[in-house]
Amino acid sequence: MKEEEVILVDQDNNQIGTMPKMEAHEKAVLHRAFSVFVMNDKGETMLQQRASHKYHSPQLWTNTCCSHQRVGESNIQAGKRRLQEEMGFVTELKELFSFIYKAPFDNGLTEHELDHVMMGSYIGEPQINPDEVADWKWMKPADIKKDIAENPDTYTAWFKIIFEKFYDHIGQNATEDESKG
Repeated sequence: MKEEEVILVDQDNNQIGTMPKMEAHEKAVLHRAFSVFVMNDKGETMLQQRASHKYHSPQLWTNTCCSHQRVGESNIQAGKRRLQEEMGFVTELKELFSFIYKAPFDNGLTEHELDHVMMGSYIGEPQINPDEVADWKWMKPADIKKDIAENPDTYTAWFKIIFEKFYDHIGQNATEDESKG
């Protein structure tokens, strides 16, 4: 089976080529990625614990799902594909924002991604794929923020970066929504 390729991009998200995923992470080359946050009707976020055999960040907690778009695939299509593959459900997704981050790992690999952050809602239990996910839970964003501060080593490097931006985004939009009402 051919290794999955990532889409290499410039700072403006223009595609400039493709590269095998592992090589891109070894060379810390900027590539397109996405992160999905799923929330329930109680305002809680679904977190997943990565499977123990993952080649980086095993057993760490992270957002509902994340991965890399395939050539010709929209951000929304990619997010729905990985939600189904990892968590066993699909829901409508909305793009929130995108930004570039770099997160080196202890094993010499580096995530250098132009990350497209999306959000969806779901009520129910996922049917997790044990090849991808060890466990899952619902947590309120304020509790996640507090737990990251108290137990940073239990979360993925990228989640700590992305969650700050997500937390600020939902906080600002809640304030804007309240002022409109």
